Amino acid sequence: MLHFFEKGQGQVLLLLHGFCETGELWQDFSESLGSEFRVICPDLPGFGNSPLPDETLTLASVAEQLAQWMHEQKIIQPIVIGHSLGGYVALALLERMGGNDGIKAIGLVHSTAFADDQDKKEMRNRSLAFLKKFGVDKFVSSFIPPLFPEHRRADLAPELQTAIEQGKRTSVEALLAYTIAMRDREEQLSRLRNFSGPKLMLAGTVDSAVKIEASRAQQDAFTQYVELEGIGHLGMIEDKELTLHLVRDFVRSALS
Repeated sequence: MLHFFEKGQGQVLLLLHGFCETGELWQDFSESLGSEFRVICPDLPGFGNSPLPDETLTLASVAEQLAQWMHEQKIIQPIVIGHSLGGYVALALLERMGGNDGIKAIGLVHSTAFADDQDKKEMRNRSLAFLKKFGVDKFVSSFIPPLFPEHRRADLAPELQTAIEQGKRTSVEALLAYTIAMRDREEQLSRLRNFSGPKLMLAGTVDSAVKIEASRAQQDAFTQYVELEGIGHLGMIEDKELTLHLVRDFVRSALS
């Protein structure tokens, strides 16, 4: 059973968090957007208070579990927005739910429809080795800070520390399983292009995890593509008001 919280009523807006995160990432967004929509923020399997499944984890299996949970919650035609890993899960959900019949609109926030290239796969393999040798605390303490732009880390020190503490609550088994799942995921660009609903991409110009060049290379697949100047991998933290404004406008336009 997935742990989640929700705010508001009406059109369902499903917000999916990223790697080393939980649904708490979207707490402030849910408070604001809940005045217009039914905002639902789950902990993905293995993160926060959602248990890690016993079977081998893939993005497809996570999407399957989410789809079953949505059926139980009577969630129909949600607008799905995912941050980083959450974007990969959103794309897997798009594949699982039959495209236009199951999802009204999709948004990728600091995420990508491309599969990992060889350099990224090798980086994932190094992460696996590091996790096995040093454990969760050291991994998270080294993984999280570079997601914030170097020139903003002092200003965002409390937020950075919160992100680290949140990440440290994740089990090593979950971090290993998701690292493998992300490494081995397939490209979803053609599926995204074939989806006729509204599609949003928010890209940070100084994102160290999803390079801006890669975002620009797929921008034609989206109905709305926005670059956040000077923003790294965490726009919802680095410039909360701008990111919130863009998400709200996208959801409103998807319903118009």
